[in-house]
Amino acid sequence: MDDADHPVGGPPPTGAVRATPPGAPRTPLDRRRVLTAAIAFIDEHGLDALTMRRMGARLGVEGMALYRHVTGREDLLDGVVELVVDELYGDPEVHLAPTHGWQDYLQRLAHGVRRIALAHPAVFPLIATRPPAAPWVRPPLRSLRWLESFLDALTSHGFSEEAAVAAYRAYTSFLLGHLLLEVSQHGVPISPLDDPGGSPNADDGSLAQYPHVRRLEPLLSQDESAAEFEESLENLLERLQRVLRESRRPGSTI
Repeated sequence: MDDADHPVGGPPPTGAVRATPPGAPRTPLDRRRVLTAAIAFIDEHGLDALTMRRMGARLGVEGMALYRHVTGREDLLDGVVELVVDELYGDPEVHLAPTHGWQDYLQRLAHGVRRIALAHPAVFPLIATRPPAAPWVRPPLRSLRWLESFLDALTSHGFSEEAAVAAYRAYTSFLLGHLLLEVSQHGVPISPLDDPGGSPNADDGSLAQYPHVRRLEPLLSQDESAAEFEESLENLLERLQRVLRESRRPGSTI
């Protein structure tokens, strides 16, 4: 089996390919069109279904024709991550510079990343796990431009360089943890061992030996993701405000 036939993982889906109808006018391929089609394919069918051959069929070309625009599956996935993260630049609610203070900047950026995660839940684990351009560029803010923007926003508002880096680490960890959990609750596998359909429920008897879990299962099953995200973000901002105060003290190493 060659690279064009090999899926990222899992069996081929039934009816997952929509080939271009015969005689339909073809738009010339370029890298962006290939990546955009890959994002749409993953959104519809999941990452496991993605192959170069299916991408070619979706675009009305042979799978090998895609290699003029991507060097292979790994380059395709890297390009998908880059293009999805770039959606932040088109989000009118997200500001590249802190026009209303650093807290407003961080809130807008966090909600922008969450919108991306919810718009492309099957892609978000890629954003979390693909190797970054440099080991100190942390997901989900995988762009050097966003890293520069982040550090400039905080240092221009009084954070020491050490405090700004500490804030970057805390902020990215917060986003990654919350959003991976949230997309997994929507049935997206975030590791090869995930089985979204294998969860126990209170009706099948599997919780008989866990009376508290069985009784509280309706409460535990409520989706409070948005409220939890907002509350945790507010707590993080309060923590960073304390970091800022500490960093301004004489002799501080933060």
